[in-house]
Amino acid sequence: MTATERPHLAVVGAGPAGLAAALAAAARGVRVTLLDAAEQAGGQFYRQPAAAFGARRPQALHHQWRTWQRLRDGLDRRTGTGRITHLADHHVWCAEGGPGTFAVHALRGPAQDEGVTVRADAVLLATGGYEQVLPFPGWTLPGVVTAGGAQAMLKGGLVLPGRTAVVAGTGPLLLPVATALAAAGARVAALVESADPKALLGRAPALAAQPGKIAEGAWYAAQLLRHRVRTLSRHTVVEAHGTDRLEAVTVAALGRDGRPAPGSMRRIPCDTLAVGHGMLPHTDLAETLGCTLSGTDVRVDDEQRTDAPGVWAAGEATGIGGAALALAEGHIAGRSVAARLHGTAPDPRRWAAAARTRTRQREFFAALDAVYVPPAGWPDRIRDDTVVCRCEEVTAGQVRTAAGTLGAGDVRTVKLLTRAGMGWCQGRMCGPAVAGLAGCPFTPGRRPFARPVPLGVLAGLPEDGPD
Repeated sequence: MTATERPHLAVVGAGPAGLAAALAAAARGVRVTLLDAAEQAGGQFYRQPAAAFGARRPQALHHQWRTWQRLRDGLDRRTGTGRITHLADHHVWCAEGGPGTFAVHALRGPAQDEGVTVRADAVLLATGGYEQVLPFPGWTLPGVVTAGGAQAMLKGGLVLPGRTAVVAGTGPLLLPVATALAAAGARVAALVESADPKALLGRAPALAAQPGKIAEGAWYAAQLLRHRVRTLSRHTVVEAHGTDRLEAVTVAALGRDGRPAPGSMRRIPCDTLAVGHGMLPHTDLAETLGCTLSGTDVRVDDEQRTDAPGVWAAGEATGIGGAALALAEGHIAGRSVAARLHGTAPDPRRWAAAARTRTRQREFFAALDAVYVPPAGWPDRIRDDTVVCRCEEVTAGQVRTAAGTLGAGDVRTVKLLTRAGMGWCQGRMCGPAVAGLAGCPFTPGRRPFARPVPLGVLAGLPEDGPD
C-alpha cells in the first residue's frame, strides 16, 4: 500500500491532544495531516520561543518538559518518514463533508490571504480552549491582559507584560502565571483569587486520587512564598485605574454572598493586570460539522467520537481539563481513528491505561470546576458606562436596556439590538458577559466560519466548497 492509499486523517490543532492523536494514528498506518495556527507545535501548554531568540533554557518556563520532548521527537520522526504532514501557520476557518469526503479549509501564513484545502477520510478536532474574562470598570486599559496572554508573552516572546503585576480572577491557571511572572523577574504585587481554597476540602476524595496534582499545587504555593507573592483569597478586582495605561487596581474581599464586603477595598499600584475567569472550549468547527454540544463542550463517547460520523474530538474542546487529560484523550482518539479507518473494531483494552487517566482527570477537574466559579452577583458590579463588547464598543447599559426595556431574552436577540458580538472576535470575549448582564444562559453561537475569511479566498474555492 502506498502512502497516498493509506487512510487519511486531518487533525486540527497541534497542542497536547492533537499531537497525541496524530502520533497514535500515524503509528498504526494512518496518513495524518496536522494543521495548526502556530508556527511551532505544542499549543499554549507547550508554547516555545522562536529559535531566533536563542533561548538557552526554555525548559525553565515549563513543567512536564520530558513529555514535551517525547512528543516533539515523535513528531519529528513521523514527519521525517512522511507519516505526518505538519502544516504550521495554517488557520482553519471551516470544515465540511462526511466520512471519506471531508474538506478542511485553512488560511496560510501571517497575512492569512492564501487558501489551502485538505481532503481527508476523517477529522479529529483538537481545537483547544480560550479564556473567559468578565468585564469590570477599567478592563480595557492598556496593561490589562488575560492571564493566558501574559503566559504566552513570557513563553513565546520571552518578554514580561510589565514590571509590577497583579494576577487576578479565578481558576488553576492563575498559579502558574503568577509563579512564572515572579520567576522571570516581575514583582507580583498580589494573586487575587475569588474562590475560597477551603471549599476544596469538600472535594477531597477526587483530589486525593491525583497526588501528582496535589504535589504540583504545593510546589506552586512554595514558589509564591519564595517570591513573597501576597495571596488574597476570596477577593476580586473591583476596578482598574489609569489614564493612558494601567496604574493601579482596587480589590475587595468577598462576603458570604459573593459580593464585595463593605470597607474591604484596597488599592494596589501596578502596571500590569493579568486576569482570567476560567476557560471555554473552541467549538466553532465542531458545530459546523454537526457535532452535538453538552453545555459548552463537544459531546463524545468512550472512543472520543462525536455524533457526527467520521469526526473525533479530544482535549479542551470536549471539556477544560489540562494537558494530562488532553494527552489521554488524544491517544484514545488516535487509536480509535486508526482502527475505524482500517475497518476493524477498536479494542478498548489497548488504551485501558489512558482511559483510567481520563476518568481520574475528569473527576479531578470536575471538583475544581465546582470551586473555581466567578463570584455571585458579578454583573451587578459593572457600571452602565463600562464597555462590554470591545469590538463594537457596546456598554453594559446598552445590554441592560436591550434585556430590560426591549425584552431581549437571549444572547442572539441582544446581539441584534446592540451589535454586541458582531465584531472581529464574534462574541468570544463578550459572550459570557452579555449573557450574565442579560440574565440568560450562555450558549456558544453557531457560525459557518471559525474566523474571518478574505472574499478572494471564498471566490477561489472549488464549486463543492462551503455553502
